[in-house]
Amino acid sequence: MLQRAFGTEQTAYVSTSSAWGMMEGAVRNLVAKKVLTCMSGAFSDKWLDVARKCGKEAEPYQVEWGQPILAEEIEKRLSGGGFDAMTLIHNETSTGTMNPLEEIAEVMRGFPDVTFIVDCVSSFTARKIGFDELGIDLLLAGTQKALALPAGACVFTASAKAYAKAERRPDRGYYFDLIEFRANAEKHMTPATPSISHFYALKSKLQEIEEEGYENRYARHREINEMVRDWSKANGFELFPARGYESVSLCCIKNTRNIDVAKLVQTLKKRHGFAIDGGYGKLKGLTFRISTMGDETPMTLRSLLNALDESLREIADLAAITT
Repeated sequence: MLQRAFGTEQTAYVSTSSAWGMMEGAVRNLVAKKVLTCMSGAFSDKWLDVARKCGKEAEPYQVEWGQPILAEEIEKRLSGGGFDAMTLIHNETSTGTMNPLEEIAEVMRGFPDVTFIVDCVSSFTARKIGFDELGIDLLLAGTQKALALPAGACVFTASAKAYAKAERRPDRGYYFDLIEFRANAEKHMTPATPSISHFYALKSKLQEIEEEGYENRYARHREINEMVRDWSKANGFELFPARGYESVSLCCIKNTRNIDVAKLVQTLKKRHGFAIDGGYGKLKGLTFRISTMGDETPMTLRSLLNALDESLREIADLAAITT
């Protein structure tokens, strides 16, 4: 089932770690010369630091938060030579920006010596990502986002090219060693003590997904995401990401009305029992984020949006009284 979710014939794995564990593991296994780290938000920005702390030479491709990573810019940088790996976060949750994975994958076909490493933590199963079709070399996701499972496990798969490269790396470590994962999988084992509860939870979730059907699941994510986008526009807000690069698994909403976001979050939680994020990192107060992934449905989103309407009225009334 996990192979079908990834769209691959390769073995799929569960790592007892957060996604960051395998993000570091990917660098240790698959960077021999220099890695290009695509940076477009709080989480993708960290990959540069991770690579350098692993002793790897790393060069940033940095864009302003809310702007996408562009295929033509990747091509320009890789054409200069010297790189043997590239890291990309498909869906940057801090900004609600979804990078054009298919366009980037097409460019990467022209650089067969550059290992293509992709984090799809918050887009995995929210939209189609065909590992084999796109020619990705290592694809990873955490369990706590679109899979709507408890945090603490990472699912991933790797290409034949990735295994061949990892075999040549003497300093790839042990816990996240791709070769150890492969060798143990052949014996129906794991290289280290597994989180058994995550295996059972993952099996149950994948069964649910297959019962719903992948195309239906993708359509549901698009539908509820559009509900939030429509709500934002109707209430005088805008989405934070550049137009055309908005995520389908969450909405990062720009505080164009200059409301008290902290008060909105507090009122929503205290009066209506819903929790949303009031902006991540340097976007705190300038944005707020609403999840449209995992087990959310039109019914759950309508309840949230109705509560948001009431909360907006309540904080506006409070502001008027205070004034």
